[in-house]
Amino acid sequence: MGTFQHPYVSLAQESIHHYLNQREKLSCPDPLSKDLKSRSGAFVSIKKLKQLRGCIGTLEPCEPNLAMEIIENALKAALHDPRFSPITEEELQDLTYSIDVVRPLEKVSTIEELDPRVFGLVVCSNGKQGVLLPDLEGVNSTEEQIQICRAKGKIHDDEPIEMYRFKVERFR
Repeated sequence: MGTFQHPYVSLAQESIHHYLNQREKLSCPDPLSKDLKSRSGAFVSIKKLKQLRGCIGTLEPCEPNLAMEIIENALKAALHDPRFSPITEEELQDLTYSIDVVRPLEKVSTIEELDPRVFGLVVCSNGKQGVLLPDLEGVNSTEEQIQICRAKGKIHDDEPIEMYRFKVERFR
């Protein structure tokens, strides 16, 4: 037997496998556990041999429940992350998944309120936005976190920014 996989991770994996095999979206499981009935933003990250292969998510809920949020974002991460080509059936056995359930955003006014190990970050300026999840390998300082968010949002260093922090619950 394999190692235990959290139900959120299993749902993301099943969503991608189902779509690649059946060419249709996985139906929402029924019945749903209480936590999957709740509404929350969620990110689905897919890695292939420890390298990022897709990551898409929502900061706030867009679907009727967390189960559908995971199903939708798993497919978007697998098939529509603009940084990568769509995932193929041949890759499925090499993939690992993590799900980040997003807690509500909190506006911050100083970088002292940030910590890249604890908080994700949203940087906004003039309708542009960059988002970075917390506790990522290679992101060791608040300044690095802000720079990565600026780059992802195509926000220049001279543009004023608003910052929001958020916590996640990560499932692997």
